[in-house]
Amino acid sequence: MSTPEPDPSHQISQRDLRNRSAEIMDGLERGERYAVTRNGHHIGDLVPIRRRRRAVSRAEFAAVSRGMPRLDDRKYREDMDHHVNDDLYDPYDRAYGRGEFAQDDE
Repeated sequence: MSTPEPDPSHQISQRDLRNRSAEIMDGLERGERYAVTRNGHHIGDLVPIRRRRRAVSRAEFAAVSRGMPRLDDRKYREDMDHHVNDDLYDPYDRAYGRGEFAQDDE
């Protein structure tokens, strides 16, 4: 899901951001978006956070996932076995050089 580009009229410089921060934060609370520039170059966007997450209905989820390829359980398991190292060890053993991580003092 892409975010809409900030309105070009809401282009602010780094200096504006520093000097007018309260005004800009108020704008963010109203849902305004800002494009931030430094030396005339676009360096980032200030966008308001989404206040509420919207639950996806079962029908909407089904519609979106209808075009997805079917998961091959066997292939998925092979990929996981190949790419995931599931060797269990105590991280403190590694940190303190114990067990299989012990240094031989021979």
